[in-house]
Amino acid sequence: MPNRLIEATSPYLLQHAHNPVDWHPWGPEALNLARELDLPIFLSVGYSACHWCHVMERESFENADVAAFLNKHFVPIKVDREERPDLDELYMGAVQLLAGRGGWPMSVWLTPELEPFYGGTYFPPVSRGGMPGFLDVLEGVARVWQERRQDVLAQAGELVAALRAGRGIGGDPPGEGLLEVAIRHLSYSFDARWGGFGGAPKFPPIPALTLLLGRGDPKALDMAIRTLDAMAAGGIRDHLGGGFARYSVDERWKVPHFEKMLCDNAQLAWVYLEAFRVTGEVRHGERAREILDYFLGEMRDASGGFFSSEDADSEGEEGRFYTFSWGEVQEVLGPGADLFCRAYGVTPEGNFEGGRSLLHRMEVGDFPESELAILRERIRLYRDRRVRPHRDDKILVAWNGLALSALAKGSALLGEPRYLEAAEACADFLQRELWRDGTLLRTWRQGRGHTPGFLEDYGALILGLLDLYQTGFHSRWLHWAQELGEALLERFHEAEGGFFGTEALDVILRQCPVFDHAIPSGNALAALALLRLGNHWDRPDFQEAARGVLARFAPELEGAPQSCLGLLRVLGEAAGDSLEIVVTGLPDEPKVLEFLRILHRSIRPGQLLTLAASDPGLPLHRGKDAMEPAVHLCRGRACHPAIHDAGGLGTALKAAYFAP
Repeated sequence: MPNRLIEATSPYLLQHAHNPVDWHPWGPEALNLARELDLPIFLSVGYSACHWCHVMERESFENADVAAFLNKHFVPIKVDREERPDLDELYMGAVQLLAGRGGWPMSVWLTPELEPFYGGTYFPPVSRGGMPGFLDVLEGVARVWQERRQDVLAQAGELVAALRAGRGIGGDPPGEGLLEVAIRHLSYSFDARWGGFGGAPKFPPIPALTLLLGRGDPKALDMAIRTLDAMAAGGIRDHLGGGFARYSVDERWKVPHFEKMLCDNAQLAWVYLEAFRVTGEVRHGERAREILDYFLGEMRDASGGFFSSEDADSEGEEGRFYTFSWGEVQEVLGPGADLFCRAYGVTPEGNFEGGRSLLHRMEVGDFPESELAILRERIRLYRDRRVRPHRDDKILVAWNGLALSALAKGSALLGEPRYLEAAEACADFLQRELWRDGTLLRTWRQGRGHTPGFLEDYGALILGLLDLYQTGFHSRWLHWAQELGEALLERFHEAEGGFFGTEALDVILRQCPVFDHAIPSGNALAALALLRLGNHWDRPDFQEAARGVLARFAPELEGAPQSCLGLLRVLGEAAGDSLEIVVTGLPDEPKVLEFLRILHRSIRPGQLLTLAASDPGLPLHRGKDAMEPAVHLCRGRACHPAIHDAGGLGTALKAAYFAP
């Protein structure tokens, strides 16, 4: 008989709906029950693509004895961390204080008043390797709750006090020199041999790459490009189907943890596109194209939105879908197998578990790429007949906002109208299904949208809409972005100048996210969105709120700049007047199209690009002849003489970039 999770939309929660554990979703019913029964809450947090979450389910949550004890002594609650990032960040902070590390599955015990008092991550079913068995832990926690209640409450109070103490008190806005400090910190940990920063495991360092690509410094650019090339050569990249895995378990980017996340790939597509824009090297554009085509082919719902992730596991094995035996490749490719195996590192003994090989391009050699492309397609068609990894098909607004930015940039830089069409369809879906009476919802699946949006949802969506406008120039997206910005200010702004991550009332502490995780912090996304919105709409209130974030979190920025790279991006854009570019003329005129082609290949992130004909009433368009084909370069609303020919545009842009 299913438990209460059967009514959920989250694929992660539905995976646990038939456990013998009497799981509750987070909500008033479960929270009230804990108070009525005076029982502690066992909170288990994970996500659909989490390998060790699946392991703990098989070992413990499907075990009848474990379930019976859990059901008797606790109120068990399951949370999908992707649906409730506020709960995940809050209680992960407690687990890190208790255990010195974090991760998923997260296991944390709360008082009925929702205060954490004990926690960890994965627990094996029986004690091994210095880790206590899960049932032993449950028995110990239940005994302490019954026999040493005051100690438990004291521990919980101390933990909550520590979490509250983590909030900074603000200061003077930091100077732009902090950007160079952050780059210097990155250079100290840069892996000159394999790219990236630090040792294994290695996650794609997206905020660092974004910062490095934007500095215009040869050493910074070298670190970024070497990292991008190393990742592209490694097994972390899916060389057949496009996209990148979550992280590499080794320092060489060779052996991935195979799950694929929309948030990672959307940002990686953007970064590779920016590398293409900065360097002109075609290979970076091709890596971005592979990712965007993966979105459109495997991660797109018929509604227009994009799914969240794909598992690492299939057919009960991690990486089964992505790895090959030597014999399989020989059988599929015949005479071409030797070339393919040499190029992609496939060996008779295997380079992965069970004698299988994962594909990579780390071997040095001069391989005929046209022939390899044919062999690669044959192997891909063979792989497509396998059982695909489970897909988490819920749609998250923040991650779709990141996808909007990547698709819009891809359309502009790669000249692919289908990317713009996909981005327009996605934005239309989000507005239709998840914007309800001035409130943005977080998640949608199979016709059901729910959960009020978080700060990161508003921030990432606004940024995606602005990028979408600057590619397709439909002013409806600018107008919606302004509505979202007003809602963001109203719902999340705190008195000290930053932004709360949530407006939920069922949390013991509304935190202000400032440190980057898989995506930039909510405050970084919100500040960047408001800064750019303020430039488009001439809204000083938006710009002041964005700059207020920098002052509010000055202690964190100055104390750990490498952990706040998203906010450093805001700092870089907030310094000085941004370049504002207004194109006049009809959007289908050849001269206007040529202007836009040059501008899309030239303008830097955060620079404002508008088309006057899209909406003559916008602040920057006033006083300009919307029908005359020309480009107006402006700073602080002061514009240089109009440029009427494409030949002079490049020279004028260079001069504008280096103007004080």
